[in-house]
Amino acid sequence: MEVTQLSSVVETVTELAEPILANHSCYLYDLEFVKEGKNWYLRVYVDKDGGVTLEDCADISDELSEALDNTEPDPIPQAYFLEVSSPGAERPLKKEADYERAVNDYIHVSLYRQVEGKKVYEGTLVDLKPDELTLEYMDKTRQRQVKIDRKVIAQARLAIDFSKI
Repeated sequence: MEVTQLSSVVETVTELAEPILANHSCYLYDLEFVKEGKNWYLRVYVDKDGGVTLEDCADISDELSEALDNTEPDPIPQAYFLEVSSPGAERPLKKEADYERAVNDYIHVSLYRQVEGKKVYEGTLVDLKPDELTLEYMDKTRQRQVKIDRKVIAQARLAIDFSKI
């Protein structure tokens, strides 16, 4: 399948999913259509304030499956597996909205190059600007802050703060 066809599938499914998700007070976190081995998978990651339940995922899956089956022309002519799930507790921060929702949350950040001698930080995202973020983290027994240029962030995700469990 060509890249343009893949993006068409993602766009069509996004358009079909958004009103269904809105009816469940959910939002689309991410969507992917990928081939793994011989099989195609349409993965729809959904979330809402307070988190999604298994029942939310099942209801959304049923409604989205029906909407896909009734769309002409068929946006996905080949066989595929539909998976609707939460993005998980340690979900990646990809879009700007993901970062905005993560302010005051504990996150893990991997960097392309060192900032203040480290390439990995875990701490609370205390400030977010278009070009940088500020993390508050523990350095041994001291609370510190670091400003990180967003251009050097290789990957960011929510993390579990095990010191608070």
